[in-house]
Amino acid sequence: MELELTGNGYLVDPSSWTEEVMYELARLDDNFELTEEHVKYIRSAREIYSETQAVPPIREFAKMHGMDRKAQPLYDLFPRGPMKMITKYGGLPQPTGCV
Repeated sequence: MELELTGNGYLVDPSSWTEEVMYELARLDDNFELTEEHVKYIRSAREIYSETQAVPPIREFAKMHGMDRKAQPLYDLFPRGPMKMITKYGGLPQPTGCV
């Protein structure tokens, strides 16, 4: 699969995202294996983005999913930074600031 990526591994053209692309992006990222739980959060972030055109901060995203502000379950699932990994695999814009 040919993907055009930024230097940080994000899709150059977010409209080319599919679930197949999601799995390929994870594979390219040190062969990170996505589970259904990972996919649930990626789909959720995509839905939020489609409604608001913004990636929510990690604390807000955690609260939406019934977690406390520390969001430890997300950090356990996405060890290299939840919102960075979620947005990368979800074909969303790279987050800036404290996400």
